[in-house]
Amino acid sequence: MRAIALIVRVISGLNALVGNIFSWLSLAIVLVCFTVVVQRYVFATSYVWMQDLYIWLNGAMFTAVAGFALLRNDHVRVDIFYRPASIRRKAVIDIIGVIFFLLPFCWVVFAYGWPFVARSWRIQEASANVGGMPGLFILKTFILAFAGLIALQGIAMVLRSILVLNGKEELLPEKLRYERQDTAPAEVSV
Repeated sequence: MRAIALIVRVISGLNALVGNIFSWLSLAIVLVCFTVVVQRYVFATSYVWMQDLYIWLNGAMFTAVAGFALLRNDHVRVDIFYRPASIRRKAVIDIIGVIFFLLPFCWVVFAYGWPFVARSWRIQEASANVGGMPGLFILKTFILAFAGLIALQGIAMVLRSILVLNGKEELLPEKLRYERQDTAPAEVSV
């Protein structure tokens, strides 16, 4: 059981690290977008590559932090059933949800995304816009990273649920345990 707890901590730590790093892209997006607006309306000039840049940063950020959002329980869920449930029932719901919905979804995204990304790398795809950014193939790789990080966090959820169902949730740090009914959501940084 300690090995399972270690795996949960490692996967959650990876997603927390990626999430904390890539969430800073939101600041870069705002700065680039502000610069584009100032250039356009104050200096009457515009660079297509800068417009590509803030759109690409947005795509990279949202795909990279998806696993972090799942770690923090920031994804949409039908709380009418989940929130009032006991810890054990939440664990069972998570196992069923991950195995029957999340992991198959990740597999479909990865399986269909792989040829798309591989082709992009093969041709060294760039922006379709004249004067746009090179390296679109790098951005498209985030599709695979998205599927991988979400799947890993789903596996961590299943393993955490197994610990709960075996009465070993105390092997996890407090911030990785199921939220108790009488407490507010905890900030997660592993």
